[in-house]
Amino acid sequence: MTNDETMTNERVTKRKTPIKSLTLAETEARLGEWGHKPYRARQVMQWLYKKRAKSFAEMTDLPAALRDRLAAEFSFDALNPIRKLGSADTTRKFLFQLSDGSMIETVLIPASPSLYGETSDRRTICVSSQVGCAYGCKFCASGLDGFSRNLHAGEIVEQILRVEELSGEKINNVVFMGMGEPLANFDNLMRAIAIINAHWGINLGARHITVSTSGLAPRIRDFADQPLQVRLAISLHGATDEVRQQIMPVNRKYNLATLIEACEYYHRNKKQRVSFEYILIENVNDTEEQARELAALSKRLEAKVNLIPYNKVEGLPWKRPSLRRQDRFLQILRHHKVVATIRREKGHDIEAACGQLRLQAARDKSFAESADSR
Repeated sequence: MTNDETMTNERVTKRKTPIKSLTLAETEARLGEWGHKPYRARQVMQWLYKKRAKSFAEMTDLPAALRDRLAAEFSFDALNPIRKLGSADTTRKFLFQLSDGSMIETVLIPASPSLYGETSDRRTICVSSQVGCAYGCKFCASGLDGFSRNLHAGEIVEQILRVEELSGEKINNVVFMGMGEPLANFDNLMRAIAIINAHWGINLGARHITVSTSGLAPRIRDFADQPLQVRLAISLHGATDEVRQQIMPVNRKYNLATLIEACEYYHRNKKQRVSFEYILIENVNDTEEQARELAALSKRLEAKVNLIPYNKVEGLPWKRPSLRRQDRFLQILRHHKVVATIRREKGHDIEAACGQLRLQAARDKSFAESADSR
């Protein structure tokens, strides 16, 4: 074993367990091993999710010895806000730095027509599940610097807590459609959802949580077998294999037929509608033919469609269609009795597409380091 490998192993060995990655049952078990009653674990959870403690020292109704041991065994892994952008329509985007120096993005979207058509006072948070992305969708900034690692459950949960703190707003809708492919981080995703949903955790109803996937068909089936009634959204972006493969490499492994079969399995198991997310890209997937093909797929699944005009990413060639083409596409869907909405200007002026802020920050850092070395 090399010296570098030894040092890496030592760092892994010394790394503390993130406290916000644990369930109540797991915390009860660990504290039980230390000789404490289950109510102590419930007190810890109250401090984490109700009182929003930032350290074990703040948990003043716990014995000092227990607070010290918790601090020795567990970490908070707080997210450090690096940058915050807010748009004219009050969409806000947060760039966070993790404990290892990696960066992720989280977006807070104000009340608007939801993925499911209704308008309400919901405040939606787009949560990241990975640092970077390995799936390489051609229009997306998330994967331009490649994939680094999965987020652990505590880092996922902490995004909600930090955005509530920084915005002063109560979040009542969570969507996993930030950086990364959520279903590629399946175990941490499901653990985070359990914490977000639990009465001792963030206590958000399962039907207010949506997982978006680029189309990992086997994992969609696994997701359908989970007990919670969490919603599913598919990042479709192309209504035929020919078009979808141009912009979504995942379609080569799981083509539309395979994907739709997995969605039908989810629909049967959950008795819930699937939602299709569809980013409109000029002269790629915004034709009338694509609209009709999308209508056919949507009717097959009784799916709802959320159209999203493309957010420009620096360095990529794609453009958003004109308003006339956007409206025509929507008109065709509605003509075929498909429930469809179009998301207008939520964050276009703050580069709110997945990965844009992180990519810009990374490039700014590289430029600064390059300048310093000259």
